[in-house]
Amino acid sequence: MNKPLMAKATAVWLVDNTTLSFKQVADFCGMHELEVQGIADGDVAPGVKGFDPVANNQLDAGEIEKGQKDPLYKLKLKFNAAAVGEEKRRGPRYTPLSKRQDRPAAILWLVKFHPELSDGAIGKLVGTTKPTIQAIRERTHWNINNISPVDPVALGLCKQSELDTSVQAAVRRRASEGVVMSDDERRKLVSTEQSLGMSSEPKMPSGLEVFTRPEKEEKPADFSDAESFFNLPQQDDDEDDDEDDAPRR
Repeated sequence: MNKPLMAKATAVWLVDNTTLSFKQVADFCGMHELEVQGIADGDVAPGVKGFDPVANNQLDAGEIEKGQKDPLYKLKLKFNAAAVGEEKRRGPRYTPLSKRQDRPAAILWLVKFHPELSDGAIGKLVGTTKPTIQAIRERTHWNINNISPVDPVALGLCKQSELDTSVQAAVRRRASEGVVMSDDERRKLVSTEQSLGMSSEPKMPSGLEVFTRPEKEEKPADFSDAESFFNLPQQDDDEDDDEDDAPRR
């Protein structure tokens, strides 16, 4: 539902000059019922001057009369041909002057880490034009040698939720078109935080892992029987024989 101009000031005027219910005023002005009640109590919008919707060609006087007679009646905003399509205006996202110099770095980051995104999706995220995106894709940008990829979320050019939504939409579009993606692209079709946390080198499959032979462990001597326990080394026996054969003085 379209809202009137200066909705809060319009609500102030309706509360002060009509007997409409808080619910009717809230629905017409796009506000919460408790907020309208706060206006009536003086807790909300103190000092705001009322804005007459009838005099400003936004509401017919007959609508107010119908609403005062029937508390369930919903006021209808007067049709204004000049406002048609005003809320659906499309265009590139506005980027502050202080951050416009960061857009090429953000574009290069999106092109590098999310190649599934179309030029239109990148333009909406960063607020740039398709020729600029194409120049960075083809590396024909005048300053391409001095541009380093930087996450647009870190630069404050878009929100993380907006980036994830665009990536998921690109995944669904590619799946519907039957495009076969490479393994490297599959790794990048996750959330940005997960993709940045992944290792850049692929892991070796378990079936191709290098087999290393375990070192042979030496078993301790077995003295479980009496013969092996009393079997002294041969070297000791020879030494004893030499002592016995020595001449006694």
